[in-house]
Amino acid sequence: MCIAIPSKVLSIDLNNNSIQVDTLGQQREAKLHLLMDPPEIGSYVLIHANFVMETMEEADALESLKVYEELIQNMSMLES
Repeated sequence: MCIAIPSKVLSIDLNNNSIQVDTLGQQREAKLHLLMDPPEIGSYVLIHANFVMETMEEADALESLKVYEELIQNMSMLES
């Protein structure tokens, strides 16, 4: 099973068919080969195996990120 965390698009490089994204504070590159149309800067995408699978609505992305942040916080409390 794969858990895709919404990532915010920071920049787009159409020459390399890639984007730079922020995923929970970590920046990385992802490839656009599987999308028909590139996302816009500031939009949210889901990535699997370093490829953008789809774009998503900002409200849905923010809701998902809130849940992930709560999970991370709860896991941190269990480790203490």
